[in-house]
Amino acid sequence: MFEFIYLLKSIVMGIVEGITEFLPVSSTGHLIIAQSMLGLPSDDFNAMFMVVIQLGAILAVLILFWPRIWAKLGAFFRGQAEGRQFMRVWILGCLPAVVLGLGWEILDLDAWLFRIPVVAAAMVAGAILLLFLERRAPQPAAPEATAVVPTERVEDISSRQALTVGLMQCLSLWPGFSRSAATIMGGWIAGFTTPLAADYSFFLAIPIMFGASGLKLIRFDFTGIAGYQTASLIVGFVVSFVVALLVVRAFLAFLHRHRLAVFAWYRIAAGGLLILLLAAGVL
Repeated sequence: MFEFIYLLKSIVMGIVEGITEFLPVSSTGHLIIAQSMLGLPSDDFNAMFMVVIQLGAILAVLILFWPRIWAKLGAFFRGQAEGRQFMRVWILGCLPAVVLGLGWEILDLDAWLFRIPVVAAAMVAGAILLLFLERRAPQPAAPEATAVVPTERVEDISSRQALTVGLMQCLSLWPGFSRSAATIMGGWIAGFTTPLAADYSFFLAIPIMFGASGLKLIRFDFTGIAGYQTASLIVGFVVSFVVALLVVRAFLAFLHRHRLAVFAWYRIAAGGLLILLLAAGVL
């Protein structure tokens, strides 16, 4: 019975990860709430479990974006300008977070910052910034417009714009801020329309999240894991993958018709809930 209940909890965690990883709401904050409410201990195994289900979510994005990535890679290896441009802005967009993230890991700053008040503050601060920047986000240009034309295609992203988004992505190292929110806001600052900002955010997520998750898995000692724990890793991974596959498709469609302010207000409510749960002794 214990093993069955544990598997059910793994399913819930996989669902939470799959829903929240690529929405601008902070998967970290939601996983903290879910972990506490499900009574899961904050031990090394559960820390690793969260990395594994994160890999399930990012695999979903890789599959969804693979045709476009494959086409760009093919153009790159054929020496075409379009392929070289894509690889340049892909690398430049990832570079700041890679450099800062490695230093973050070496100093083990998560051990100091992965605390509920810090996460709650990040959720609220990110929400306020999201509301502020969305009001100034570039809109698709009308044919007769004479103002500065916003960037709407990956093929038109400049090196400077890529670095701008990459630097904003570093805010996601603040637990609870949300990598998706940071990169989308970076896209707005760089002059991207919202759909392109989201597209580019997903492209950057693939190497960044695979790299960060892989590094944490390499450092984990897998000896002594029980059979039910292995099963929970597999179940959580699969559930996270399937849910993320559905959520990313829906989110991309949502962006073409709606604003992101609803996620900002939700973040404020979720950050407040974290503080209330902490004050009540639940967390």
